[in-house]
Amino acid sequence: MIGMLKGIVIVIGTDEAILDVNGVGYLVKCSGRTLSTLSVGAEAILHVETHVREQAITLFGFSGEEERAWFVRLQLVQKVGPKAALAILDIMRPSEILSAASLEDKAAFSRANGVGPSLAGRLVVELSGKPPPKGRGFAPAFADAGGDVRVVEASEVSAQKDAVSALVNLGIDHSQAIRAVAHALKADSELDLNALVKAALKELSG
Repeated sequence: MIGMLKGIVIVIGTDEAILDVNGVGYLVKCSGRTLSTLSVGAEAILHVETHVREQAITLFGFSGEEERAWFVRLQLVQKVGPKAALAILDIMRPSEILSAASLEDKAAFSRANGVGPSLAGRLVVELSGKPPPKGRGFAPAFADAGGDVRVVEASEVSAQKDAVSALVNLGIDHSQAIRAVAHALKADSELDLNALVKAALKELSG
């Protein structure tokens, strides 16, 4: 299976791109968010999820591992296929998916093409209170404006995940911690870790 591709972008379409890897052109389905990070002629690294079907092998590419991991997680929800998962990732960042599920915000999911009220409700029920996907355990990499590929030295978890972990360590139920942090971030998305934990604790005591 293909897990990552590094090469030169030679074509960008409406929902796909072609990456030239050592003379071989790989057709990769991508979300609009990922396509917006690519430039024809520039080098790029795509984190790939490979789907093998009887009729075809399809590659889905993402600019970051976190987005690829959420693409897989979303499809664990009944009636969510690759098309719907990509549509959700088109309009929501991974952190926004987690927050929307925690806040039971069905309307947020309904904004994605092909996601109706029923499916939005199912997404909220099946994602709410659950930790985010872990992914494959390596940092995302991408090409900068000059075409040089660099690896982002990202921490294992975001401030949101760290805040949830801190609350759980204080004896707070995991699902309650996720919901409290989501509420705090909705009120102020610029909070640092310490402020986020304090705001979440205030939510819980309110």
